[in-house]
Amino acid sequence: MKNDIKIAVFGGGSWATAIVKMLCENLSTVGWYMRSQYAIDYIKKNDHNPKYIPSATFNVEKLNLTSDINEMVRYADVLIFAIPSAFVKNELDKITEDYTSKIIFSAIKGIVPETGLIVGEHFNKHLDIPIENIGVITGPCHAEEVAMERLSYLTIACQDEAKAVMLSDCIKSDFIKTKISDDIIGTEYAAMLKNIFAIAAGIAHGLGYGDNFQSVLMSNSIREMKRFIKKVHKMKRNINNSAYLGDLLVTGYSTFSRNRMFGNMIGKGYTVKSAQMEMSMVAEGYYATKSAYEINQKNKATTPIIDTVYGILYENKNPKLEFKKLTELVD
Repeated sequence: MKNDIKIAVFGGGSWATAIVKMLCENLSTVGWYMRSQYAIDYIKKNDHNPKYIPSATFNVEKLNLTSDINEMVRYADVLIFAIPSAFVKNELDKITEDYTSKIIFSAIKGIVPETGLIVGEHFNKHLDIPIENIGVITGPCHAEEVAMERLSYLTIACQDEAKAVMLSDCIKSDFIKTKISDDIIGTEYAAMLKNIFAIAAGIAHGLGYGDNFQSVLMSNSIREMKRFIKKVHKMKRNINNSAYLGDLLVTGYSTFSRNRMFGNMIGKGYTVKSAQMEMSMVAEGYYATKSAYEINQKNKATTPIIDTVYGILYENKNPKLEFKKLTELVD
């Protein structure tokens, strides 16, 4: 029975908040680890997260909240990690409990900087989690629309279909539809890459490019994503499926997209540091850009958009001049 499954979400941001909301629709109790004891106390008193999507309210009697990560690992059979990729290793290093037999799902859209691996690969290669116990939760889906109970779609990827179905049953509701996939590597790389392309879309908007160029940029982005993923994990997949193209489009175009927002600020003249300081949320695409660029130095896929964003963010190149060059490379 769904109500007997012990699931815990790790993270205090908007995506973690949205996942907890989805699980609360079906489960009698949901575990929730947050670093901030202040946030925990606030939720218990006010029924919502003080910093992220406060429109998402909770029945606090359903929540098992703690700031002790090991307590939550002991509690749950299924661990869902929704911690920004830049901080995931530091959080995992705090775990002293054995969790190699647990089912792990990653809702993290990025690369672990210390190992240069997507999160699923990091769990498998560095933490000895069997690949059949690892899964991915991906979009196209914005946390803010989940909070408003607008119809949203998720892809649950796992090599063990039964585990994907189990989590799908725990998440889907009147406003959440789910799809199952066995492409855990491809969907996770797609979730990472779309943030880079969303930064590119934001930079273009900040520089004053219009919808016509944005459409060309997105068309080239999905083809670039296909070339990149094919190099790192070759298998039969339809890149036009929602987990790939759909997630790219919602992140590239939506006003909710923090990566697009970050890129827009860069296009308008902000430095990387000043843009990061002004945003209250982590733009995963910033870290993903460096990792994707370095991975592709070995794989040699044709990636003019990733290369352009990397040059702007990490080599201090002029956005206006770099995008002028990019307009000659896309079609």
